[in-house]
Amino acid sequence: MTDELKQAILHAAELMAISARTAPKARGMDAVDVRVVEGEDLERLAEEMERVASETGMTFFRRDAKSVRMSDAVLLVSVDASEPKGLDCGGCGYGTCDEFKEAVRKSGKGYEGPSCILYVMDLGIAVGSAVKTASMLNVDNRVMYSVGVAALRLGMVGGNLALGIPLSATGKSIYFDRKL
Repeated sequence: MTDELKQAILHAAELMAISARTAPKARGMDAVDVRVVEGEDLERLAEEMERVASETGMTFFRRDAKSVRMSDAVLLVSVDASEPKGLDCGGCGYGTCDEFKEAVRKSGKGYEGPSCILYVMDLGIAVGSAVKTASMLNVDNRVMYSVGVAALRLGMVGGNLALGIPLSATGKSIYFDRKL
């Protein structure tokens, strides 16, 4: 890959970060964190993803680590959904935000919950805005839960939920036709 193409992908990642940052947030309360990862940090992410695969038996983490290694950059988008937005909507599974606050937090194989559904929606809207920008720029990408989990474990982003968006520009997208 030429230096010019790599710089173009990094610029696209920065534009995607702007899209995620400025995406609408419920109640105007922003807890979204965005970071562009490149260079040696891509290898750190891939190694952590392989550790998660070994620890959990979730083999797709290993497959996704290969995709990260072949990428030129990764956009990380995270949110802190551990506190409620105060609407008593029940989307978290509790009747009120006060009940949510009192809930015992539990860890799964990647995230800790419960999570405020409104912040979860904010994460989805931010990621959707970012990948829309990638699409407009013709940058290949794929939203990956596995990348987000590894980024959280490494402390690369804040919050308790994260997704990663690896980026590349090749003759054929490297994120499809993948095998476990």
